[in-house]
Order: sequence, then C-alpha cells, then structure tokens
Amino acid sequence: MSQADLAGEGTRPESQSVASSGARAVKGHRRPSGLLRSELLTTFRRSRTIALLGVLAVIPVLVGIAVKIETADGGSAGGGGGGGPAFISQITNNGLFLVFTSLAATLPFFLPMTVGVVAGDSVAGEANAGTLRYLLVAPAGRTRLLLVKYAGTMVFCLAATLVVAVFALATGAVLFPLGEVTLLSGTSVPLSEGLLRALAIAVAVAVSLTGLAALGLFVSTLTDSGIAAMAATVGLLLMVQIVDTIPQLHAVQPYLFPHYWLSFADLLRDPVYWDELVRNFGLQALYTAVFGSAAWARFTGRDITA
Repeated sequence: MSQADLAGEGTRPESQSVASSGARAVKGHRRPSGLLRSELLTTFRRSRTIALLGVLAVIPVLVGIAVKIETADGGSAGGGGGGGPAFISQITNNGLFLVFTSLAATLPFFLPMTVGVVAGDSVAGEANAGTLRYLLVAPAGRTRLLLVKYAGTMVFCLAATLVVAVFALATGAVLFPLGEVTLLSGTSVPLSEGLLRALAIAVAVAVSLTGLAALGLFVSTLTDSGIAAMAATVGLLLMVQIVDTIPQLHAVQPYLFPHYWLSFADLLRDPVYWDELVRNFGLQALYTAVFGSAAWARFTGRDITA
C-alpha cells in the first residue's frame, strides 16, 4: 500500500491530523537515527511525560525539606543501618546522601511506575492513535521500529533516574553541607569520587529498570489500548512487588526483576560488593531477552489494521 493510498483514507476517525502526522513520520524515518530522534522527541514532548518527570523532581525536594525541618532542633533523621532508606540518617552530615536516599525512596514504586507508563504506551499508544501503520510505511520494518521503541524507553529510564539524582543533589547542596563522603564500609573518599559513585549508582538504577521496560513493551504489543497496556504493566509491577515481600515465597523471589533493585547500595562500599549487582544486571538481561523476544514474536506476526 502506497503513502498516497494511506493518506487518502480521510473517512477514518483519526482524520486528517493523523494522516498528516503519519506522513511527516514517514518522511523523517528513512534513517535509524531519524526514527530514534523522532521517538525521543515525541516521548519527551508529551504532557504526560513532563508531568511524570515533574513528580520525580519534586520527591527529593520534599524529602530534603522534611529532613531539614526534622533536624532543625538538632535531632537526627531516620534510622541507622546503612542500607536503603537508612541513607536518610546521613543527609544532615552530607547532602550528597540525599541522592542515595531519593533513589532508594523512588525505586520501589515511583520510578518503575513512570517507566511502566512509558513502556506500556510505546506500541499500544501508536495503535490507539492510528499512527502505527503510518510508521510502518517507512522502510523501517517492524523489528527496527520495536528496537527503537525499546531504546526510547531505555533513554527515558536513564532520564527519569537522572532527574531524581540531579534534583536531589541540588537540594542537598542548598540545604546541607557537602564534603568528604563516608562510605558504608567506613572509608572516607573525596567529594569528587562521591559524585562519580552517585553517577554510577544512577546508571545502575536505570539499568535495573530495563527488565520492566521489556515487560511493558511486550504488554504494549498485546493490545491497541494505551491505557490498558499502561494499567496492565503497572499492575504487574505491583503484583511482583507484593510477591517479593511474602516470606513464604522466598524460593522464587531471587528470580523476580525487582528483587535486587536496592543492590546499588553496594557501590558505596570499598571495595565494591559486586555479587548482588551482577545478579541484578544478569536478571535484567534475562527479562529483556525473554520479553523482548516475546514482543518481537507478537509484533512481527501482528495484523496492523489501525
């Protein structure tokens, strides 16, 4: 079917606006870089995406203000222990720990929820809007389009994580002192090394979300409803998170994609503890391979009629 044939179907509900946007999409998608650039522009220009990133940006600011108010009379914030949310007890001594606290606070739900929304809408949203087959008119092919959709979601994973980290660092620098970083192993390192470790942790958190992104992409190929795909992805996320907290199911928990998410704390040890980090990365790679292959099998054999 030619571009002219597609553009001529003006009686469809999506009408001229969809045809026009589809034609522009086809024109700009001759090269892989153009297809990815268009996908990123579309994703980050959506008001929904901006709102999600805005919520992520506000969380570390609220955490920092709450800690500042709580410790205004000389008291201490949170508890000790050195893992996960216990980073909060170190914030008053070094604002850099607000980065680690904010990532630990958002990782169980807020960060993965935003990724689930973007991944779930990646293919189903295009089908619902009537633009999916316009994208396939370009000499991109279904495989390349699916890879671009996943790559766009991965970029969003990194962007969302960096938004939390950057706003946490800025808030921590304004409200608390910055200086040498005392690692969980008791070793002190310069602030510059602490910042590098914070960047490494942000990247590790982003990588931790790639398995969920692949799952969301697969769900997105199963339906033409973006809302249904987003709801299903977030629902699966919540279900898996609940299963991961039930002691009686400890035998299956090491195989659940969120199980090792907080292993990023091991990057704050000297030497770094790599065991759980490697397990986490390997598990995300496994989920990416399995659900990425399932998404490819579904999408390449799908009858695109919308």
